[in-house]
Amino acid sequence: MEIDNDPAYQQMINGDLYMESPLLLKRRNYVRGQIMKYNQIADNEERNAGMASLLRSVGDRFFVEPTFEFSYGVNITIGDHFYANHGVEICDEGQVTIGNDCKFGPKVGLYTPVHPLDPTVRRTEAERTAPITIGNDCWIGGSAMVLPGVTLGNNVVVGAGAVVTHSFPDNVVVVGNPARVLKENKPSA
Repeated sequence: MEIDNDPAYQQMINGDLYMESPLLLKRRNYVRGQIMKYNQIADNEERNAGMASLLRSVGDRFFVEPTFEFSYGVNITIGDHFYANHGVEICDEGQVTIGNDCKFGPKVGLYTPVHPLDPTVRRTEAERTAPITIGNDCWIGGSAMVLPGVTLGNNVVVGAGAVVTHSFPDNVVVVGNPARVLKENKPSA
């Protein structure tokens, strides 16, 4: 993709302080227009094909309900058998990797931007990012938020409304704000 050669894009996905370049702005504006169009399409196959075309890669059986929103799309990689309910939002300024067999409840948010704490830097509109990685067989409940730099292992269930501020290993159920382990979630044999 053309954007892969943009120095600002490379700074963005590397987690360095960056400013949005003209090429990044062009991509974001294009994606915004396409998302608005695709979210209005009632036909599931047509809507999902359109959304998938904006992402870096998606596996088999990709299905998203309207509205599904993201920033650039080029930083999102999704495995096989993905489902997102209504109102899912992914701020993919940083890289977002979602494994196989993952399901998102309504209004789930994944946020990779790390805004500067220093107001002097914030005023410049520069920011950093931290990637989000979701393992295989994960379920993220409605209105849960996953914050920058989080990795969820395989078979993690995130309870509705949880705010996931740090990473969790395989086979756990996490709930609350900030999210904490409620219990183990061992798969059946």
